[in-house]
Amino acid sequence: MRGVLTDQQWAVLAPLIEACRPHRKTQHHDLRRTIEAIIWRCQNGAKWRSLPAQFGPWWMAAQTFIRWGRLGVWERLLAMPQEQGVQLGMTFLDGTNIRAHQKAAGAAQKGATEPDVLRVKLLAALVAAMEPRSA
Repeated sequence: MRGVLTDQQWAVLAPLIEACRPHRKTQHHDLRRTIEAIIWRCQNGAKWRSLPAQFGPWWMAAQTFIRWGRLGVWERLLAMPQEQGVQLGMTFLDGTNIRAHQKAAGAAQKGATEPDVLRVKLLAALVAAMEPRSA
């Protein structure tokens, strides 16, 4: 199975992450692998425990995602490319053809991470848009 990010995409994303992420006393073991795990999980909608083994321990990606969400890292990461002028198009869906699950009518749960999942998806799309075009 191949990685989620190409080397070019990681070269664009790595400096943004370094500028936004909280710095700890200990260095992160494999930040790229953890970020790829988070992006993979957000794109596929899988549970954390369903992460493929190539992404390392599932709990490491889950803890990083939740911690960064509480600290506002995902918001800052999404804002940085947008400040540089990178924009995405919009897609509209006709809601009459989309069925919601029977439990979808409830209110947002305490500590819900759905906005952060959306931010990670948008960040992945922005990184792909920022990637240098080959001639």
